[in-house]
Amino acid sequence: MRVLMFGWEFPPHISGGLGTACYGLVSGLLHQKTDVLFVVPKLYGEEDKSKFRFVDANEVVVDYGDQTIIENLKRLNYFQINSPIVPYVSPEDFILSQDENSSSVQQLEGQKVKYAFTGKYGRDLIREVEQYALVAMQIAKNNDFDIIHAHDWLTYQAGIAAKQISGKPLVVHVHATEFDRSGEHVNQTVYEIERAGFHAADNIIAVSRLTRRILIDRYGVPPHKVVVVHNAVINREKTIYKKENLLDKKIVTFLGRITFQKGPDYFVEAAKKVLDVMPDVHFVMAGHGDMYIKLVERVAELRMSSRFHFTGFLNSAETDKMYGMSNVYVMPSVSEPFGITPLEAMRSGVPVIISNQSGVAEVLRYVIKVDFWNINKLADSIIGLLSYPEIAKILAEEGWKEVDGMKWEYAALRVKEVYVETLKQVR
Repeated sequence: MRVLMFGWEFPPHISGGLGTACYGLVSGLLHQKTDVLFVVPKLYGEEDKSKFRFVDANEVVVDYGDQTIIENLKRLNYFQINSPIVPYVSPEDFILSQDENSSSVQQLEGQKVKYAFTGKYGRDLIREVEQYALVAMQIAKNNDFDIIHAHDWLTYQAGIAAKQISGKPLVVHVHATEFDRSGEHVNQTVYEIERAGFHAADNIIAVSRLTRRILIDRYGVPPHKVVVVHNAVINREKTIYKKENLLDKKIVTFLGRITFQKGPDYFVEAAKKVLDVMPDVHFVMAGHGDMYIKLVERVAELRMSSRFHFTGFLNSAETDKMYGMSNVYVMPSVSEPFGITPLEAMRSGVPVIISNQSGVAEVLRYVIKVDFWNINKLADSIIGLLSYPEIAKILAEEGWKEVDGMKWEYAALRVKEVYVETLKQVR
């Protein structure tokens, strides 16, 4: 089976869990003897091309002299979007600017165009999303495949365009929705892109039952279209990372985007309550996001800067080292469709606390689960794990065994079954 898959990032250059999930899933599909052509806006040169087949959207020439392309462009009514959207943004990129107007079909006709993509989440993101869809038409016309697979809203328009020009079925993979990222204050443009993708798809893969319910209740998706396939963790050698706690202190870690969805402010407030009882504990917040400056100021206001450390974004090797130094890992997400970082922490032998409002809570047993808003219980759970090392040891050892059975090969087998069922439906 041949799959044309659209993503937005791929290791080693990633901003969050989306790239990690794509890597794991594609690896699993290759194990299941499925041929995947993975499209990204930009390749950086360090991707594993010996194992994976890529298309770099930067290198694709869109031939608007091709009448098939033009006709499909008109049928799709072109994607006219002008909205500044920066969902995953570092502090230095937080100033928004309006995108330039999209070119009309008449302006494009007869031209050969190569679009430039950064592959990032900056202030020109929405224009890149739109242009990615235009490139997708050319890629779909140039390649043979059986089915299209598009990851998250950034690629849904690309998936729709590829389906339109090829007539092949479309599966969209939902790693997060706008309600997860923004709560009730959704960006209407993103919501409409998501909704269009969900309703254009022949089938939908949701990463949790939590996400499936959002699709049905908030987007009006027919329940029979949505299949749940939980994420997994990338296989590594069965070794627990060496604890290199250079401070010889207890370390509690948060790792993820510092944005509303991930609940970093609850982590900060819980840290204060822990320090009131255990003043020698150190807290680490690894990542970037639009709440970064606000939380730095809040940590200073609470007078705990000497015990609270902001590392910025960590690459894969740095993340592993951070897990190795940690005594407790916390994911206090407000709305987490799944959550891969707890699995990575557990694989490293770290006891984990997660929010009940996360999809991964559906599948994990050997973790402590709290409501994200319950700061007192979160603080008590941290204190308990730090105060009773035998309990922490049991959670770490059993958790390690638990995630060892959560392999991407199994998730990929279920995804392949979705492909097979989708192809049967459209024939």
